[in-house]
Amino acid sequence: MALDWQVFCQDTIDRTPVAGCFGTGGLKGTQTYLDWLLQAWGQTVLVSALSLVVALLVGVVIGTLRTLPDSPWLTRLGNGWVELFRNIPLLVQIFLWYHVVPALVPAVADVPKLALVVVGLGLFTSARIAEQVRAGIQALPRGQRHAGMALGFTTPQYYRYVLLPMAFRIIIPPLTSEAMNIFKNSSVAFAVSITELTFYAQQVGEETAHGIEVYLAVTFLYIVSAFAINRIMAFIEKRVRVPGFVAGAGGGH
Repeated sequence: MALDWQVFCQDTIDRTPVAGCFGTGGLKGTQTYLDWLLQAWGQTVLVSALSLVVALLVGVVIGTLRTLPDSPWLTRLGNGWVELFRNIPLLVQIFLWYHVVPALVPAVADVPKLALVVVGLGLFTSARIAEQVRAGIQALPRGQRHAGMALGFTTPQYYRYVLLPMAFRIIIPPLTSEAMNIFKNSSVAFAVSITELTFYAQQVGEETAHGIEVYLAVTFLYIVSAFAINRIMAFIEKRVRVPGFVAGAGGGH
């Protein structure tokens, strides 16, 4: 069966062909399915990037709390956070943020649904990043902490200047996986009608009856985006690697 890629050059209103949509663009005031595809890709990138920021900020804090010495209640709080968010399916969490939270907290009702998805996806991923941060800190030799204490650092100071910078270098590979996963997991946004790639594929596939072409195009964009994330993180890992450092040498943290 021949594939008809010209479907992307159809107007989204009356499905008439729009000349030049693969080149300089269509007529002014028209929107083709290609335009819509690129907009959906942009929404996917936006949701993923914002969710990753939320996940990193919260995950680093929670992961650090789980390693603080002489603070068992903070450790239990961090452990509870991780178990709560990683044991509830992501789609259920999105529905909770979208349907339940606004009903319980009326002030949230006016928050854009994209922001609710970002919070839901970000907090879900924060539990996974918190576990990686905890593992990264505990993989450091005990001497790292002792060196900070010998220099007169307070607990916040040796975490900020000694432990966390080294831990981040260790956890870049799993963080790469999480960054790729958060891009793929952003597809749950279609469940609350955010026009990202999966929502686009479903809608356009039904409208045009060209589901094969549409899903192939969307799959290609997911692959390209994930590959780009992988290459960016690999570049960062190479630039910040500490030559000769072996995690866990000299005993666990």
